[in-house]
Amino acid sequence: MKRFLIVDDDPAFTRVLSRAMTRREFEVQVARSVQEAEQTIEDWLPDFATVDLKMEDSSGLSLIPHLRSANPAMRILMLTGYASIVTAVEAIKLGATQYLPKPADADQILAALNQVDANADIEVTEQPMSVNRLEWEHIQKVLNEHDGNISATARALGMHRRTLQRKLAKRPVKR
Repeated sequence: MKRFLIVDDDPAFTRVLSRAMTRREFEVQVARSVQEAEQTIEDWLPDFATVDLKMEDSSGLSLIPHLRSANPAMRILMLTGYASIVTAVEAIKLGATQYLPKPADADQILAALNQVDANADIEVTEQPMSVNRLEWEHIQKVLNEHDGNISATARALGMHRRTLQRKLAKRPVKR
């Protein structure tokens, strides 16, 4: 039986995904934080893992190297409601197998985890990103450069910390 680790602080999402993966004959463990996931992999090595990018205590990005070193063959999916190009690139650089924006169902998650080859036929849009999306991407880049520190990011962007927090609390714009 294949082992599947779900690292996410959303109890409803983890409950639904855990049930769906159990029905697909996976042995499932859930960790609600990076620290809990690190403790879990000391005794229980998964074959697959989904890691949420933004959790209350820290970024899921910090967990990827630990998972990769624990099991180099593990298939790791960075799953997030705060998708951006910067975080996708960082997740892949750190060792994630794939990156998927939320909402995603169990079939999409498994398809992403099982995808081995890159898709050269992926559709490329002719329309550039909107100004709002560019702003979101830039904020994510600067936030990543400051290791998630809101105050340092706000100073670097020349904006008030509360303004930055409001922008980050919103869902990212599509295009």
